[in-house]
Amino acid sequence: MEPIAKTYQPAEVEDKWYQRWQEQGFFQSKPNPRKPAYSVVIPPPNVTGVLHMGHMLNNTIQDVLVRRARMLGKEACWVPGTDHASIATEAKVVQMLKERGIAKTDLTREEFLKYAWEWKEKYGGIILEQLKKLGASCDWSRTRFTMEPDLTEAVLRVFVDLYKKGLIYRGVRMVNWDPQGLTAISDEEVVPKESQLKMFYLRYPVVGSEGEFLTVATSRPETIMADVAVCVNPNDERYRHLHGKQVQIPLLGREIPVILDEYVTMDFGTGALKVTPAHDLNDYELGQKHNLPVIDILNDNGTLNEKAVLYVGQDRFAARKQISKDLDAAGLLQKVDDYQSILQTSERTGAVIEPRLSMQWFLKMSEMAGPALAVVEDDRVKLHPPKFKNMYRSWMENIRDWCISRQLWWGQRIPAFYLPDGSFMVALTAEEALQEAREKTGNSALQISDLRQDEDVLDTWFSSWLWPISVFDGFKDPDNPDVNYYYPTDDLVTAPEILFFWVARMIMAGLEYRHEVPFRNVYLTGIVRDDQGRKMSKQLGNSPDPLDLIAQYGADGVRTGMLFSSPAGNDLLFDIKLVEQGRNFTNKIWNAFRLTQGWEVNAVLPFPNEKATEWFQARLQDALTQLEDHFDKFRMSDALMTVYKLVWDDFCSVYLEMVKPAYQQPVDAETLRRTTGFFEQLLKLLHPFMPFITEEIWHLLAERGPKDYVCVAPWPKQQPVTGSAEILANMDKALDVVAGVRNIRNQKGLGPNKPLTLAAKTDDTSLLREYDAIIRKLSALTEINAVGAAPAAAVGFVSGGVEFFVPLEGQIDLGAEKERLSKELEYTQGFRNSVLQKLANEKFVQNAKPDLVERERQKLADAEAKITALEQSLAAL
Repeated sequence: MEPIAKTYQPAEVEDKWYQRWQEQGFFQSKPNPRKPAYSVVIPPPNVTGVLHMGHMLNNTIQDVLVRRARMLGKEACWVPGTDHASIATEAKVVQMLKERGIAKTDLTREEFLKYAWEWKEKYGGIILEQLKKLGASCDWSRTRFTMEPDLTEAVLRVFVDLYKKGLIYRGVRMVNWDPQGLTAISDEEVVPKESQLKMFYLRYPVVGSEGEFLTVATSRPETIMADVAVCVNPNDERYRHLHGKQVQIPLLGREIPVILDEYVTMDFGTGALKVTPAHDLNDYELGQKHNLPVIDILNDNGTLNEKAVLYVGQDRFAARKQISKDLDAAGLLQKVDDYQSILQTSERTGAVIEPRLSMQWFLKMSEMAGPALAVVEDDRVKLHPPKFKNMYRSWMENIRDWCISRQLWWGQRIPAFYLPDGSFMVALTAEEALQEAREKTGNSALQISDLRQDEDVLDTWFSSWLWPISVFDGFKDPDNPDVNYYYPTDDLVTAPEILFFWVARMIMAGLEYRHEVPFRNVYLTGIVRDDQGRKMSKQLGNSPDPLDLIAQYGADGVRTGMLFSSPAGNDLLFDIKLVEQGRNFTNKIWNAFRLTQGWEVNAVLPFPNEKATEWFQARLQDALTQLEDHFDKFRMSDALMTVYKLVWDDFCSVYLEMVKPAYQQPVDAETLRRTTGFFEQLLKLLHPFMPFITEEIWHLLAERGPKDYVCVAPWPKQQPVTGSAEILANMDKALDVVAGVRNIRNQKGLGPNKPLTLAAKTDDTSLLREYDAIIRKLSALTEINAVGAAPAAAVGFVSGGVEFFVPLEGQIDLGAEKERLSKELEYTQGFRNSVLQKLANEKFVQNAKPDLVERERQKLADAEAKITALEQSLAAL
């Protein structure tokens, strides 16, 4: 065997083992009726993406679950893939073309898509390659892409099916328009941002009443050219004389009516509301009620069009600045106030959303929402943590129709085909549409060239809501072996912010097309934040590059660092110290391995460590029980901490100290055999969290067969130890005695190896006899004696109701120690007296908060206990 490296070198280990795992095909999965299936589908990252801290957390959790399932003997299948991300990807391609001096408007759809596919092939798989650095054990042979031919066909089939069921319709509705992305977006893709805005008070001249104005407050003066009325509350006495009157739009001069509606709040603003149906949802509904016209003054890109008459061609915000100046100059601007409000912005581009009337395709959601809510309410789909049930319920009970069309070129094109008269057919292919058109019109001479396909594409989420079914080709062949074996999947790991528009919709699709939920558990991660609580992002510059972290600390160190403080559903306050702690843990494991491998074995030596190995076996089983409970409840941080403490505290700091031979002395063969066995068990428990170092040590620990890897080794089984509770309790008592001796060593500066003796004032010496060797070894004691009274010149402590004494004569300067203890006693007595005075003050006790009084009483109790201990120590000296 090659010499063991002094320090663990992750860079030399990680690529080696990842390549070997792949060569062995350990991550590949096929339906196996002899084994239970365990399947997970990756939340497909955008093809625009690179690995960020959120991906690190999410995919580490998935990998822990998948690796453990594989070790539990399940047929584990983790399906990777990417999402085409319509808006984000199209924006990237447009920017790339711009840098080459090419405008999208200069290209045909086919030319643009050629560039888009080239971009996807070059950059689309970067994030998946980066996940390999993290150790993600995906079945890469199953990698899917939401716009690959089979998945695109699935999307189109579902669209056609839902249209024929009457659930998809086309109509003019007020939508969220992204002027930068040049497309409609759904309500869930709108991000509200608190902003400092201005309220403009505009004076509308009253027609036929010289010098009289109706003042209207608005935050959007640039839209007044689209006004079609001013509305007041019919009960507002201030405006009763204006009922039936007309006012002029400032600067424009066009006359519009004053209408009446109790919708207007009398005490907000001026109590008069400008009605602009084309640019506000509430105004649109008010306009519909009063049969008002609609004037749309904005172009797709947020500039003003010719219907505005004024400021044509100007950007909406530039027009706002200019019109406020012009209104002020014309004496039509009464005042401008600052106020806090919410701006609705696009999740993808950050642009301020424009409410806009637009012809779009919609999916009716209420019919599918009921069953999708029921399966979460009755825990057929369990949310972890369950607190998210309330949020889910609120969304589902207030669901609105989903705008599924996008004005883009990158995406699945809507399978609707129009005849010249505007009528349309929805069909999977143009050929099917042509056949339907001929049947409907009775015109057998119609040709495909007579049909025009809808220009819009489908929302990205309309493909990803089918993901758990489509990745197993469940639409292409609903009865194929893969989908029958792996569906429903087991666990989904994702972020709470997409609970509605991905998780809920996948549940709807699963129930609609498989009559079964798509997954059984949803683990909702928190957001990775910096130490100031800000979400980590490249824009803020507060997010480290995950690949840099892996290069510096190793993948195992980063994985454990991410999991140390990431309870489900709660945000993770990332601190580089967590990753350093993870790296230190890998070093601790490596050093423990080197220690045991450095032992020389003498086969004829007797086995002296029965108590130690019996205790650690019981401790291991106890940890296994805790671990099962944590995994069952998806407490991933707690699961890691259970293993961490078992390895660091129990194995390294206690067990190895109990059994390691004296300096340059051999160890007996049985101790080494049992220690190696424990180490193998620990490597198995550690492997899902720390795959690389565990595989490295696994192969250094013993000669292994060609398929003998820890990543496919069986998960440790529960093997109850007889009398486990008593074994653990007795060792706790023995270790408490060790802690007492070590504490005295620290207090007196005696050093860890200075020989001492220990006296115990007790008649029951059974525990001391049983654990004599362990206590003496861990405490560096020459002997332990039972005594009837405290020895002279000794310092004592109490453990398990027994008084113990460490004789100090000849060990320390007794005179100096007496002087030190006397000063400490005098100080503590003075402190106690000051607390007694405070508690004797009736005003303090009656008027102070109860918890403050209780704290003072606790201080008194602590001081008196310390005084007693100090007096006993002085008496002993």
